[in-house]
Amino acid sequence: MGGKMLKFVELGESRPAKRSGDARRTDFAEIYRDFDPAAAADQAGRCSQCGVPFCQIHCPLHNNIPDWLMLTAEGRLEEAYELAQSTNTFPEICGRICPQDRLCEGNCVIEQAGHGTVTIGSIENYITDTAWERGWVKPTRPRQERRESVGIVGAGPAGLAAAEALRRRGYQAHVYDRHDRVGGLLVYGIPNFKLEKRIVARRADLLSESGVVFHLNCEIGRDITLAELREHHDAVLIATGVYRARDIKLPGVGLDNVIPALDFLIASNRKGLGDTVPRFDDGSLDAAGKNVVVIGGGDTAMDCVRTAVRQGAKAVKCLYRRDRENMPGSQREVSHAEEEGVEFVWLSAPEAFLGDGAVRAVRAQRVHLGVPDATGRQMPQIIEGSSFSLDADLAIKALGFDPDDLQAQFAEPKLGVTRWGTIAIDHRDMKTSLDGVFAAGDIVRGASLVVWAIRDGRDAAERIHDYISAKRISGADARAPVAAE
Repeated sequence: MGGKMLKFVELGESRPAKRSGDARRTDFAEIYRDFDPAAAADQAGRCSQCGVPFCQIHCPLHNNIPDWLMLTAEGRLEEAYELAQSTNTFPEICGRICPQDRLCEGNCVIEQAGHGTVTIGSIENYITDTAWERGWVKPTRPRQERRESVGIVGAGPAGLAAAEALRRRGYQAHVYDRHDRVGGLLVYGIPNFKLEKRIVARRADLLSESGVVFHLNCEIGRDITLAELREHHDAVLIATGVYRARDIKLPGVGLDNVIPALDFLIASNRKGLGDTVPRFDDGSLDAAGKNVVVIGGGDTAMDCVRTAVRQGAKAVKCLYRRDRENMPGSQREVSHAEEEGVEFVWLSAPEAFLGDGAVRAVRAQRVHLGVPDATGRQMPQIIEGSSFSLDADLAIKALGFDPDDLQAQFAEPKLGVTRWGTIAIDHRDMKTSLDGVFAAGDIVRGASLVVWAIRDGRDAAERIHDYISAKRISGADARAPVAAE
């Protein structure tokens, strides 16, 4: 290894410089500055190159992390990028928004040994941002064009990952999305301070240059039916994600200014993109000058509290029924939020929304954690007589997401769904109950991480290729491939 690796014994963990909490409160720019090349190489060199790389094992994409860390330490950045992008369709996105503390970095061997983790996410960003700057990121150019086409419903991470993988094999990939921009929740749900929209836009442009055809402002069931898609394409992939907000049954939930998280985040992101957003402009979805209470403890709740701070809220509180150690969201996100002035009200559950017409307070009850449930998490139990109130001019429900009723939306009652409303598939081949129709991402597994959606999209592309290839071999589709121009 030429002395480039195993530096963890002499060099501590370090990340790119982070802007102060006070500075971050005033804008939506990303919170970390660029990694200095020498510092990035040094941090990559801290990798222990262990024989069983737990970082790689705990990455849903099984990225070859130790190998591209070694290449980075040796200054071989173009090779590091080629290796990183071979398993990850969007490394510059995962480097920014993956909860590395729960995945690769949290399971790093030297982290477990007490030396501090290798800063994998920051180095992944550095590699890929350098690749974009130096022109190493190129459009996909398949060796041979195929006549077969695949219709993909949803321009989020699962759909885009599948489209890119199918183009590499020469398929004609058509992506249909009801929104006016490519990216799904990457654009509309995730704030700029975690993922600047230019990062998503340049990847969308690259996919267009690669031959992926986007049909935007096109809603399945309104502008075109699923049956028509099946007639037009050799296979169809449903990758719509899950958008329907889970609600909470409490007194006062129907008061004005008690809103779903996604409504709040979409309005903020659209405003940042320069769109006209009436409900933001009239103050309904703007936190400026308000007491804001966010209910929930996941990453969406963290996005909401940190967005509210940047919009100029008077005070921002996060109400969560468990303690910090039992939060489902990233612990780093909690730390970022605290640095920016968010107050966490732990071990507290909402009891009612109070107000006359519009919400003015959230009444909550104290909680203690009881015995663990089937998942191993302690069950929250209400402490009788412990009610208290939090001032709230805006209450945001960040309780998770459920799938839309796709049977009704697509006018396709034969599309099989599970008891949770997700699409039922055969997990061996990712097929739905409809011939030639596949499904991937959150619409199958439920609300999950972007990195899992990418994994599912790539896997679905392979299964679709197998399906179309089998049809051609059997003579069901006699169309031949055409030479690439």
